[in-house]
Amino acid sequence: MKTKLFGTQTGMTASELILGTAMFGNRSGYGADKDVATEIFNAYKEAGGNFIDTSDAYQFGESEEIIGELISGNRQNFIICSKYSRTHYQNPSIAIKGNHRKTMIESVENSLRRLKTDYIDFYMPHYDDLKTPFEEVIRGMEDLVKSGKIIYPGLANFPAWKAAAIAAWTNALHLTPLAAIQIEYNLLKRTADRELWFMAKNFGLGVMMYSPLAGGLLTGKYRGDEKGRLSLKTNTSPEENTLTNVVNDYLTFVAEEMDSTSAAVAMAWNATKDGFTIIGPRTLNQLNDYIQATTLTLSQTQIDHLNKISAVDLGYPYELLLKN
Repeated sequence: MKTKLFGTQTGMTASELILGTAMFGNRSGYGADKDVATEIFNAYKEAGGNFIDTSDAYQFGESEEIIGELISGNRQNFIICSKYSRTHYQNPSIAIKGNHRKTMIESVENSLRRLKTDYIDFYMPHYDDLKTPFEEVIRGMEDLVKSGKIIYPGLANFPAWKAAAIAAWTNALHLTPLAAIQIEYNLLKRTADRELWFMAKNFGLGVMMYSPLAGGLLTGKYRGDEKGRLSLKTNTSPEENTLTNVVNDYLTFVAEEMDSTSAAVAMAWNATKDGFTIIGPRTLNQLNDYIQATTLTLSQTQIDHLNKISAVDLGYPYELLLKN
């Protein structure tokens, strides 16, 4: 597995694939038990992976508990990213949800205990709660850095304007710079092209891209009788719009041309972006497929066509600016 520098706000070298662990554990009723999670972790490590993404909300804390056991005695060799906001409680009270300091402090203490570590490399709100002032998030994160509980602050699922404001404030106040963002990004979800990618590049942020296969839509499995996470939520096939069909048709074409799979082609396209792809395997076979996809190289013609058919409308003012 290849490695590369994580943004320009750190000197961290990270593996190109980040092991997402939302499926580590099964307290939610859907996921991988500890034995399977251990197999996945060991195979990822043996392939050269060193970056693990989790959250206190994943499997109501079980994900972090499993990771804590797996990295015990070898903690220094892994980059750990965790998130707060949603909490590990199955029925959290309104006082303990969100991005404010109360949730931040309680969440980081619990995450450190479950992860069996003294520090978390990247720590971030799981989403913008639309209530907490971003100044409170900045100051809270700085306190965690100074106390040695986290190294780098980041943001997940924040609008570009607010992420830019936080990055600018931390720079202006000479605080620990914002270092990372997490965004949903794949061939069916490219709205981050409008603002978030530009913002991340401007501030030198490392970009963590989750859901590279759009919840399984880009594997083509929903075209047959196979069930998956999306189909469990509805009685109809998730593949129902024109964009999905157009993209999957071309993925199938390229996959057949390269003697590969639609999922591998979709992953190879994600790899052309200047970011790090978060994978979320539930089985060892799924992990092996993700790793195998890193060996696939698309032609520029294939990349250009995928870019074209999946492109989003950038809207105003970019349409105007690009004409000049």
